[in-house]
Amino acid sequence: MWLKNLNLLNFKNYDEANLTFLPSVNAFTGANGSGKTNLLDAIHYLSLCKSYFNPIDSQQIKQGKDWFMVQGDFKRSGMDETVSCSLKRNQKKVFKKNKKEYSRLADHIGQFPLVMISPYDTAIVMEGSEERRKFMDNVISQTDPHYLDRLIAYNRCLLQRNSLLKQTGQGSTLDPGLMEVLDMQLVENGTFIFNHRMQFIEQFQPEFDRHYAFISGNAEQVKLEYDSQLGETDFETLLKSAADRDRLLERTSSGIHRDDLLFTIHEGMPLKKFGSQGQQKSFLIALKLAQYTYLNQRKGFKPLLLMDDIFDKLDEQRVHQLMEVVSREEFGQLFITDTDEGRIRRIFQTIDVDLNVFRIQRGAVVASEGGDTTEGEAN
Repeated sequence: MWLKNLNLLNFKNYDEANLTFLPSVNAFTGANGSGKTNLLDAIHYLSLCKSYFNPIDSQQIKQGKDWFMVQGDFKRSGMDETVSCSLKRNQKKVFKKNKKEYSRLADHIGQFPLVMISPYDTAIVMEGSEERRKFMDNVISQTDPHYLDRLIAYNRCLLQRNSLLKQTGQGSTLDPGLMEVLDMQLVENGTFIFNHRMQFIEQFQPEFDRHYAFISGNAEQVKLEYDSQLGETDFETLLKSAADRDRLLERTSSGIHRDDLLFTIHEGMPLKKFGSQGQQKSFLIALKLAQYTYLNQRKGFKPLLLMDDIFDKLDEQRVHQLMEVVSREEFGQLFITDTDEGRIRRIFQTIDVDLNVFRIQRGAVVASEGGDTTEGEAN
């Protein structure tokens, strides 16, 4: 699978842009703030129905405008597919594939899989467990639509249960029948999610280990571990044992919404505290490359790979190792941003791959230089 072209209208800092891509490497170069990352985010919209950086859709509309549109043409399994997203202020987002509107955005997730590597990914290491759960859920949801449906149902049920507990704490009488129904739904969906997360980690771990070892040159030992309350006790027992505490706290204190991924380095030391910035970045990149491999294996075709400003805080050896990895046959179409066009060209001069460079300036593509644009298949 690969993205043939991208068309923007009133998206972020772009009035209009029309770009044609190679199925290999496409680089966006220019000064900070020029709009390089916005092009990656537009591609992210086409794959996952939302921005990677900002959950508020209306804030993607160019200042002074009333609507935006993003459209792209994909080649997937030999077929041409057109995907578009548009939004008018104060109206519902419209998402279409081949001119047919989706009734549920969730039905689009996973059809055009994508992996984004960004400086914002530091939140996965540095912030709370919610960020690491989001990472797991993003990967699994792109391969299993039933998982996404169960996750939506679990979160809806959790919200209802917490609301009931809060009402009880404010003096209302607890409805035991309603609580029993909510607990049953929570256990059913939560157990399904837990089992799928466990299976995911078992399959994901070897790929992560392989990518980290290559990027770091086996320089240090790291570990990725799934931590869940359900690993020791079944969910129904957990809820029953925490019933009094939940009423006191007015929220659900046990469940898969408290799961975490533990990142360690140097035989069990927390990566957040004991890993250098370079080691943390290598860890994150290995996570994302393992995500790519996982998606590729389960979808049967290569996802898009987007890399935003990834050279910062990586030494020359790790940069070289990384570019070697993503230029292998295992990977497909790559989109990359950098402020230094010369660096991009020097890196890929030593790698036998076609390169298309777009120079971006103040929300406009001022030049495009690349190789043969003959259609191919990056499947």
